This record gives sequence, structure tokens and C-alpha cells, in this order.
Amino acid sequence: MAKATQTYRCSECGWTTAKWVGRCGECQAWGTVAELTGARASNTQAAAVTQAARPIGSVELEVARSRPTGVGEFDRALGGGLVQGAVILLAGEPGVGKSTLLLDVTARWAHEAGRALYVTGEESTAQVRLRAERTGAVADALFLTAETDLAAVLTHIDEVAPSLIVLDSVQTVSSPAVDSAAGSVTQVREVAAALIRAAKERGIATILVGHVTKDGGIAGPRVLEHLVDVVLQFEGDRHSRLRMVRTVKNRYGPADEVGCFDLSDSGITSLADPTGLFLSQHAAAVPGTCITVTLEGRRPLLGEVQALVAPSALATPRRANSGLDSSRVSMVLAVLERRGGVKLGGSDVYTSTVGGAKLSEPAADLAVLLAVAGAEAGTPTRNGVIALGEVGLAGEIRHVTGLQRRLAEAERMGFTTALVPADPGTVPSGIQAVEVADVGQALAAASRPAPPQIP
Repeated sequence: MAKATQTYRCSECGWTTAKWVGRCGECQAWGTVAELTGARASNTQAAAVTQAARPIGSVELEVARSRPTGVGEFDRALGGGLVQGAVILLAGEPGVGKSTLLLDVTARWAHEAGRALYVTGEESTAQVRLRAERTGAVADALFLTAETDLAAVLTHIDEVAPSLIVLDSVQTVSSPAVDSAAGSVTQVREVAAALIRAAKERGIATILVGHVTKDGGIAGPRVLEHLVDVVLQFEGDRHSRLRMVRTVKNRYGPADEVGCFDLSDSGITSLADPTGLFLSQHAAAVPGTCITVTLEGRRPLLGEVQALVAPSALATPRRANSGLDSSRVSMVLAVLERRGGVKLGGSDVYTSTVGGAKLSEPAADLAVLLAVAGAEAGTPTRNGVIALGEVGLAGEIRHVTGLQRRLAEAERMGFTTALVPADPGTVPSGIQAVEVADVGQALAAASRPAPPQIP
């Protein structure tokens, strides 16, 4: 007889191996690999169905209609609002504002839509109440409990009968039926499966808060992201008031939306027009600055690139940047020196963005190039000009995605001239597109006077 094959699995990350080892080969955890006992294979027989199959045209659509929560930017990220029975996973770094945002969402939902249940496993009810008093998130229909036991959470759902549940967070809740620590792969999978089953059976919108790893990914088993309906990533710099909710997955709407928020001591508020946070106010044109338009999901946002070039006292000049991709900035500096004739070998170069914005896409290359060139020459980019384009190693200016949307946003914000790659397509009537094919043309067009407007 053939010998039965044994399989060992890590309880933390789910890594499997044919031989027992003391340390997991994936997550490097000690003492987490145990033998996996599998069930015997059996012939599955036909059984009664839960719901008869129907023609697709007769399926009701009301159960999939979204309902606004009252938080405009959160609804934007969700694709319109919450759907009955939808399960949402919201992940973000500690202290970024996840609990503050969800407490505001549940309070508004309790005021307008019905009962809401907020389950906290990381804080006491008194701590959550203090935050609610500070941010104005107190409602009669908002129920609060501190539980870390899955069975107790399900009991609260039966007693309160809410239409919205928030679990903060899924890593802190454990099931007594599973023999592992809270937050392990097995526990997270079991807790999520039980809550998803309850949400689907009773038509309850459910929001699960998830932790992130040191690399920024969502902690826990990858299967959790496949089970839920919506995956949101909550992003923000601790030194900036701006917060963004980025849609990673959405079964009820677009998966590339971004919601913007302003986090302050009094709470969190939606920012329908956050562009002003990324621009500085200058009475006159300043050398070393250039404006560009970045795309966050489907939303165009204006961003300002600032540069400073100073003589270096070091044998190796410094290259420092904030809010920009270091590798792309280094490439742009090399192209500017080689193709544009700007000498930077003996100078320190500092580049930064305004307001904590992150410009990592290639569309910001031309703005970085013009800002550094203006800082080195001491000549400012003329007012009312934005720069859009990817810089190639041969010195050419390449096309970027969503050019029409970027130009429309620049026109709305009052800009009159845009430096763009050749053949930009349809251009809004209120803005003049100056086509630049290479670095030399871009440097010349950024500093020369604007041409007269034809009436």
C-alpha cells in the first residue's frame, strides 16, 4: 500500500511543507509549523438547494443598491455608499485615523439609516466614548461594545439587530473553537468567515478593520481579501492632515477611486476639493517651483514640485528628496545634465513636494526637470503654467495617461498654459497647450514670455 503523505502548515502565514521544521520558511516564525490533518475524500451527493435558479432578468436589483452613509468622500470610495450584506475590509497603519473615520460613519448612519453596532477589541468603551464626544459622533441608535470573543459578537448582533456593523479590528477577535492565538491565520479566517456568513444571511453591511504589515500590505491570509466585497486602503502621513481612502477592490463600483479627508483635533471631515493643500501661495514667481497634475485613482489633483540647488562643500554632492520617487528624480537629473546642458556635478540638489503629496508617477518628470533647472539658473517658471510629461533617457517628452482630465482640472484651477508632449489631442478651450518634444524645447518654453491671447 502507498504510504500516506503528511503535510505541515504554518499557523501564522499558511506556508506548507512535506517535512516538519522548527522555523517557518515564509514568515520566519519559530514553533508555528504543525501537522495538517486532512479529511477523507468522499463522494458528494446532490442535496436540496437554498434558492432555485431563476432567469437573470427576474433577479431583484434593490438588494444591490447602495445607500449613502453621509460621509461624502467615503461614499465616493465605496462607489456610492453601503450595500446591504456587503463586507468591507479597511486597512491602514496604526494611528492613521481608521477608528475616527468609522466612528463618524457609524454615527451618521445611526442618525439617518438605522441601528449601528460598533465592536471594539483594541480599546475600552470609555475610550471610544471620549473620542465620540470630541468629534461629535454620539447617536442614540449607535450601540457600542468591547468584545474579543466571536461567540459574544454574534450574540450582540442577535440582540441589537443592526443594519451596520463595524469590527475594530478583525485581528483582535478569536473563536474558542479554534486552537490558536488571536490574530493568527486560522483565527482571522474563522472570524471573517463567521461574520461574512452573518452579514450575507441577514443583509447587514459589515466593515472589518485590518492591520497592516511593516511593508504596508494587509496582514493575515490573502484569502481574506478574496472573501470580502470591498477592500479599502487608508493612507496618510503622520505629519500631514491629509488622509486618503484608496479603493483596491470593489464589487459594487469602480476599483480605482480615492476619497480625501482632513484629520484634525475636532475629527475627520471630507475634502471635496483638496487641491489647495498641495499648492503654496507666492506673491511672485519663485525660481525652483513648478506645478503639475497627478492622478489619484480617477481624481486629478494639482501638486507643486520645489527644488533647491546649492554649492556643495562635500566631495560627493547630496541628492535629497521628499514626496518624490528617488530613482526617477536621479534619472531626471542625469537627463537634465546630459541632454539639457545644466551642470549639477558640484551642487547639492534638494527636491520636495508641498503639503505631504506623493508624486511617484512618470507624469511629474517634466515638472521636476523644470523646477531643478529653474533653481540652478535662478529663473522662475512663469505664472499660470503647468508641466505634464514623462522624460525619457534620450531627452524626449513622452505622453502620459489621462491628459485630458489633467488639463481640465488645471483649467478649473485657473491655469492658462500647459507644457505637454506633442500631439496632446483635445485640449480644453480655456487653456493653451504648448507642445514640447524634448528637454531643450521644454526649458525654452518654461521661461519665455507667454504669447498674446487671440480674442
